[in-house]
Amino acid sequence: MIDRTAALPRPELLQVADSVARDKGIDREEVLEAMEQAVQKAGRSKYGHEHDIRAHIDRRTGEIRLARFTEVVETVENEITQVSLAQARCIKHDSVIGEFIINNLPPIDFGRIAAQIAKQVIVQKVRDAERQRQYEEYKHRVAEIVHGLVKRTEFGNVIVDLGRAEAMLRRDELIPREHFKNGDRVRAYIYDVRQEVRGPQIFLSRTHPQFMARLFAQEVPEIYDSIIEIRAVARDPGSRAKIAVISNDSSIDPVGACVGMRGSRVQAVVQELQGEKIDIIQWSTDPATCVVNALAPAEVAKVVLDEEAKRIEVVVPDDQLSLAIGRRGQNVRLASQLTGWEIDILTEAEESERRQEDLKSRTKLFIEALYVDDVIAHLLVAEGFSTVEEIAYIPLGELVSIEAFDEGVAAELQQRAIVFLEEQNRKYDIQRRELGVNDAVAVLKGLTQPMLIMLGRKGIKTLDDVADLATDELMDILGSENITVEDAAEIIMAARAHWFDAKTNNVEST
Repeated sequence: MIDRTAALPRPELLQVADSVARDKGIDREEVLEAMEQAVQKAGRSKYGHEHDIRAHIDRRTGEIRLARFTEVVETVENEITQVSLAQARCIKHDSVIGEFIINNLPPIDFGRIAAQIAKQVIVQKVRDAERQRQYEEYKHRVAEIVHGLVKRTEFGNVIVDLGRAEAMLRRDELIPREHFKNGDRVRAYIYDVRQEVRGPQIFLSRTHPQFMARLFAQEVPEIYDSIIEIRAVARDPGSRAKIAVISNDSSIDPVGACVGMRGSRVQAVVQELQGEKIDIIQWSTDPATCVVNALAPAEVAKVVLDEEAKRIEVVVPDDQLSLAIGRRGQNVRLASQLTGWEIDILTEAEESERRQEDLKSRTKLFIEALYVDDVIAHLLVAEGFSTVEEIAYIPLGELVSIEAFDEGVAAELQQRAIVFLEEQNRKYDIQRRELGVNDAVAVLKGLTQPMLIMLGRKGIKTLDDVADLATDELMDILGSENITVEDAAEIIMAARAHWFDAKTNNVEST
């Protein structure tokens, strides 16, 4: 223990520590520790930085003690900070290795430079403690809306005073054409609180989709009480937004509740968002219904879903096309963000023309592949057949059930389809061999004959060639419409399997 008999009480130090702790909202102990480090640094400046000098401030009286610590060691490596056991026992007879010999030093007279150093240390330590306190307070408040005053603007970024902390509202998180002056009140959404080199930083946003969601939660009691849920939000900040809501109580209309009496609730949010137009739609678990609602105010005639590709084709009347797409594609883009589906929009005329082209191409395919007239080809197309494979491998009974087809006609059509596919595969196989694609590649599950031709044309001929590809590279070669990300990954991993087999064999042989 340090002998404190020579020190004088300094109650004013404790008063200063209490005042700083109270003003900055930090712990009194942290302020006193900062003071101790300041005194310690000043002491080392006076007695030598190589010495292990420590300071202590009595928490009851404010006495400042300065002492030099020397460690008792078996073998002295540093004569300034260490002492041998024999020497230590000359000073203190019961000294043991690992103990410290403590020599009290006279109180230092703080000169101008030493006082300045001490002040800098205290200010820095207090600032660090204050920032840590801010981080601990705000790290759990991410996703909240806060109010503050604009303190200053730096390079377009707005520094907001939250009362007990400062936060940054970056230029790209401001609504377009929005300007704040010093002293303006601002409401924003905390989207991140993180530690950085310059200290903890609180980041605000007024463009984040959840900012609008939180504003609705403040204006609509049913959302706050979880009677109405906000399922999705899509925003084009400052211009237009869409919000999808659903009610957990069948007696409450979620759209009407969010709009409010004469639009009072939605208008409060619109005013906060600088006049941003907001479409409130009812969420549905049915993707088609949800997309139709999301494209409002445009009317939709028909939708066709591709669930595997998460893509939806929407057919609208000719006079509704511009309304469905929106200015610069805004309406369809926001609807796509809101629902999570890729949306393709066609007019009824375009859809009819494309359907006719599709019917013609399928009819022509069946005429050429099955050697039938256009009447039978039209019948097959009308029944929903689109490929020769479907006819070749469908149960015979389904073909027989087609009007005007008896069992003999159905069997003949199926046989012709099988012969066509076998001949086609033979030609593909010859072409694949001419391109040099190995048999080992040809047996990879998931690769069709046309795909093997595509690979050969790109110089992908061996298992190693396939194994060296990235998933997106394989999809680029084969076409994203022909293969999914998961299938591409499985093909590449199957091609790499022989690498792992080779490693296993090498390990066993050693």
